[in-house]
Amino acid sequence: MSSAVKHPALILASTSPRRRELLARIGLTPTRIAAPEIDETPLKGELPRAYVARLARNKALAVERAADEVVLAGDTTVAVGRRILEKPSDEADLRRMLGLLSGRRHHVYSAVCVVGADAKPRVRVADTIVAFKVLSAAEIDWYVESGEGMGKAGGYAIQGKAEVFVRFLSGSHSNVVGLPIFETRALLSSAGVPLG
Repeated sequence: MSSAVKHPALILASTSPRRRELLARIGLTPTRIAAPEIDETPLKGELPRAYVARLARNKALAVERAADEVVLAGDTTVAVGRRILEKPSDEADLRRMLGLLSGRRHHVYSAVCVVGADAKPRVRVADTIVAFKVLSAAEIDWYVESGEGMGKAGGYAIQGKAEVFVRFLSGSHSNVVGLPIFETRALLSSAGVPLG
C-alpha cells in the first residue's frame, strides 16, 4: 500500500498581482496570500542589492508559517547608481524619477526569499540592467497621465506602457516585472515545492 507524498503548501507573502501571474507561468498557485507589514525605509548608506535582500527576508519572516508550509517573499527596487528609487510619492516624484531614468542605464534588483521546513531563510538576488531612451517632456507627460507608474518601484511598469521607453535590457525580464522566475524556481525546488 503506497502513501502519497505530501507536498508543502505555498504561501505568497505579497499581494502583488504581477507576482501571482509570474508564479502561474511556472504552474504554481499559492495556497494562501499574506500581506506582511514591515518597514521598507532604506537604512542609511544601504546599497540597493542589500536593501532588497533585507526586505525580502523580513517579509518572509513576518508571515506565520506552519511546519508544512513554504513562504515565498520578494522585493524589487530600481537603482540609479547607489540611489534607490522607491515607489513615487506623487506625480512630481514620478516626474523626477522619469527624468533620472531618461537616456541612461539603471539596475533593477529583485530579491526572492523562501522559508521552508527548516525555517531558514534562503535569499537570491537578480540584477537586470535596463536603459531608457531619452524621454521628451511630452513622453513624460503621457506616462505620468496614464497613472501606470504610481505604486511601482522606480515609477514604471515594464510590462505596460513604459516598455516603449526601453532601448536595452540585459538580464531577466521577469525580474523587472517583479519576480525573477529562474531564481524563484530554484529556491522553491530546493524547499520541496513540486515543479513541472
